[in-house]
Amino acid sequence: MGIEATGEAVRETDFKGLGKMRRGKVRDLYDLGETLLLVATDRVSAFDWVLPTPIPGKGKLLTGLSTWWFGVLKDVPNHLVTDDVARMPKKIQPFAQILAGRTMLVKKVSILPVECVVRGYLAGSGWDSYQKTREVCGVALPAGLEKGSRLPEPIFTPTTKAEKGHDEPMSLGEVERVVGKELAGRLQVASLSLYTRAHDIAAARGVLLADTKFEWGLAGSAKDLTLADEVLTPDSSRFWPAEDYRPGEEQPSFDKQFIRDFLLGTAWDRKSPPPPLPADIVDKTRQRYVEAYRRLVGKEPG
Repeated sequence: MGIEATGEAVRETDFKGLGKMRRGKVRDLYDLGETLLLVATDRVSAFDWVLPTPIPGKGKLLTGLSTWWFGVLKDVPNHLVTDDVARMPKKIQPFAQILAGRTMLVKKVSILPVECVVRGYLAGSGWDSYQKTREVCGVALPAGLEKGSRLPEPIFTPTTKAEKGHDEPMSLGEVERVVGKELAGRLQVASLSLYTRAHDIAAARGVLLADTKFEWGLAGSAKDLTLADEVLTPDSSRFWPAEDYRPGEEQPSFDKQFIRDFLLGTAWDRKSPPPPLPADIVDKTRQRYVEAYRRLVGKEPG
């Protein structure tokens, strides 16, 4: 068994005998044949770079939030088989201690080559685009909106799914050319509906879901639309504390925007390998992830 750990953090895994492994920015994926094992490490990425410093316990927080959301939204088909290591195949059991809390056994689905981003508030690259064109991914917006403004209604702003480099914005027409008109329409409707539900659930718990991205795949001979990967975590979403929301200002957040802000304040050029994160930035980032979990799930992380 190969594990690279730093203190309490697990930076990467290499479990021999579990099948072919592919390493993403945050997750290590093992092909078990009919299923996949998704292992959420404590790696963190920003500006399309994996940073050299992990965030201890982050993988467990992401997994716990994803499985909680899959349960809350259980009427939406998803790829989760189980997050209970004891119920996973026998060959996984020797690694149970390191996998507990940070892994999901999932069904294989045909992942669609589109990042399904939904925005309910004007922030990040959406705000940058609005200032230039009053549009976001080809969606025209009314004049007079401020940074952080809640949009009249959520908008579907998909992007490409880049293997390397930065995801690029797509219009709905471009999505139709990639996956077909009928499927593009299904992705738009499903993503907007899911965002609206999740926004209302989070808001009732004191968290504003400013924007998020969904991964969808097709499963079975019927090609059912299936929610995949992680869902509604601080890595895939922009979470704001509701009590501090002030349109026109920079919003405090429960996501990795805190790390992005730190990096923007350094001399790093975003072209060379990124610098290590100071201990206080690591600790404050982890605190934000913990607070998101605590508010949404309603209990302390295990």
